[in-house]
Amino acid sequence: MSDNRLPEAGDRIAKLLARAGVASRREIERMIADGRVSLDGKVLDTPAVKLESLRGVTVDGKPVGEAEETRLFAFHKPSGLLTAERDPKGRPTIYAALRNALPKDAGRVMPVGRLDFNTEGLLLLTNDGEMKRAMELPSTGVPRTYRARAFGDITQQRLDDLIEGIAIDGIRYGQIEANLERGSGRNRWIEMTLREGKNREVRRVLEHFGLEVNRLLRIGYGPFHLGDLPRGQAVELKQGDVQAFKRELGRGGRQ
Repeated sequence: MSDNRLPEAGDRIAKLLARAGVASRREIERMIADGRVSLDGKVLDTPAVKLESLRGVTVDGKPVGEAEETRLFAFHKPSGLLTAERDPKGRPTIYAALRNALPKDAGRVMPVGRLDFNTEGLLLLTNDGEMKRAMELPSTGVPRTYRARAFGDITQQRLDDLIEGIAIDGIRYGQIEANLERGSGRNRWIEMTLREGKNREVRRVLEHFGLEVNRLLRIGYGPFHLGDLPRGQAVELKQGDVQAFKRELGRGGRQ
């Protein structure tokens, strides 16, 4: 820029780049710290820069286009895939499966939250980093619903206590709605809905009750559900449903 001053109007550059699908806001802040983001040829050293558009912004020397319309895809993640772009240990990742599952025009998409290596089910993917961040934040309270098959003895009464939350090894888990599905024997299905999504939350809570989780599926995230989507397949969610959900997130979430 001619006077070497940075703009002071608009949105923070990390927000704009996240909205454009470059990466999550946190990842973009790290990219700026690493000197990978420039404005009009000037390497930025702070994420506090405000812009009204991405004109003149480059990442790794490549121009960044303006944000496209928000898109959201549902993917039925199989067990045995890592929710990451690459793994130093060489384990398979979701992106190998997504190459064939997503439509050719999907562009770059980011997973909303993660599913453990051995966890199956609904994984949402979006090109909108701001939407991704809002869906993941505990403060928005977007519900995640799981079905867990667990071995051991448990009663509905004990599960009902989870509605008040629970502390395990110094970690506080918030409100959980848990229902024991009908059946007999010691291998039972339990449906659980939670709103924070802490690391391995379902497994840790059930293991605290002395249960051994031998299968775990996520079947819902916000208003979106796995339904009968085949394992390893992806489908784009209807634009009207996506925009309605974005408006709900803007009002504070908590579906």
